[in-house]
Amino acid sequence: MRPSLFVAVIGLGVVAGMVSLGLGPVHAGEQLSASGYKVLEPIRHGTLTVFPVVASKSYATGEFLTLDEGLRSGEVMVTEYGNVRGLVRRSLTPAVRRENAEVNQLVLINNSKRPLLLLAGEIVTGGKQDRVIGKDRIVPAESDPVDLSVFCVEPGRWVATSEHFATSDATYGGANSAKAPVPTTLMAQPSVRAKAMGDKDQSQVWAEVRKQQQAMVTVEAAAAAPTASTGAIQSTSSYAAVMENKDVKEKVDEIAGPIEHNYESLIKQLRDRKAVGVVVAVNGRIIWADVFASTELLEKYWPKLVRSYASEAVVTPAKGGEASLAQAEAFLGDMQGRRETIESEPGVYRHTEINGDGFKAFALASLLPNTGFDVHVAKMAE
Repeated sequence: MRPSLFVAVIGLGVVAGMVSLGLGPVHAGEQLSASGYKVLEPIRHGTLTVFPVVASKSYATGEFLTLDEGLRSGEVMVTEYGNVRGLVRRSLTPAVRRENAEVNQLVLINNSKRPLLLLAGEIVTGGKQDRVIGKDRIVPAESDPVDLSVFCVEPGRWVATSEHFATSDATYGGANSAKAPVPTTLMAQPSVRAKAMGDKDQSQVWAEVRKQQQAMVTVEAAAAAPTASTGAIQSTSSYAAVMENKDVKEKVDEIAGPIEHNYESLIKQLRDRKAVGVVVAVNGRIIWADVFASTELLEKYWPKLVRSYASEAVVTPAKGGEASLAQAEAFLGDMQGRRETIESEPGVYRHTEINGDGFKAFALASLLPNTGFDVHVAKMAE
C-alpha cells in the first residue's frame, strides 16, 4: 500500500506542528520537483496557464463513484437536512419530512455498492438553495444518511425548486463540443472554492459569489456587442445560473477548450507516464494545484476542473506576466506547514489540512481496504 502523502509530524518535541508532504515516486535521472512528481512545460491560453503534472504510477481508483455518476444513476440522493428521518441503516427508502431545512446542511445517501468520492467545490443544484461542498470526503457504500458540510452559493432564494438535488445541465464546449451533452455538477472557480475550503465561512462564500457575479457583469458589459445576458446575470442570485448562462459559457469555452484539447494531446504523447494533476496560474500568478491518485480520476474531473480554472481567468483583468515552470515546481514542492488539522472516519477516510506560509493544502486519504493512499490533494495560494 502506498503511504499517505501527508506524512508524520516532524520532531514533535522540537518543531511542534511542522509537517511535510511527499507527492510520489522519484524517477532516476529526471529533473523533478521537490514533490517527487514531474511538472511539465505549461499550456497557455489568454490569462490561464496550466502546468500538467505526471507520475510513474497510477493507483487503483476504479472502485470510487463520483458524485456525477451517483446522481445520474439515481444511486446517490441529496436532500435538505430535516427531510430524512433518522440516521440509521435502512432497507427501504427513508421517510421524509418537509421542514427544518438549514442553509449549511444537506443529507446525502449513497445507495451504491461503491464508495462515493466528494470533492470540495462541487456544486449541487436544487432544494431551497444551491450549495457547494466544503470538504473532500469519502462516503461508504450503502451508507446511512450522512450530514454534509456545505455552503450556500445562492443567497437570494429559500424556496424549494425540487425535493432533491440533481446534476446541472451544463454542456462542455471546446474539446468536448462534438460529444453528446453530459449532465454534470459544476465545480466552483478557485476563488469561490477557496472561501469554502479555507475560510469555511458562509458570509465569505456569499461575498465571493457576489464579487464574481459582478465581475462577470463587468465582462459582459465590456463586450463589443452586449447581449441580454448582462441583465440575466444581474437578475439571478444563483452562482450556477451565472456559470451556465449561454454567453458566459461561450467565454469560458474560449479559454477552456484550447487548454483541454492541448492537455489531452500532450498526455497522449507521453505514453510511458501518467497524468495525475495540474498546477494552475492566472495572470502570471500561481493560484492552485489539484493532484489525484490516478489518471482515471483526473480524466473524470478534468472537464469541469478546467472550466472552473477558465472561469477564474475570464473575470481576472489581464495585467501581463507569465508564471514559470520553476515557480510551478516550487509551488507543488513546498508542502511544509506550521499547523495541521486532521479529521477522520475510521476505516473510511482521513482529511488533513495544512496551513503554511502563503498557502493551505488539503489531502484526502482513503482508509478503505486495499487503499491507504491519498485520493486527492489540493493546494491553494493565499
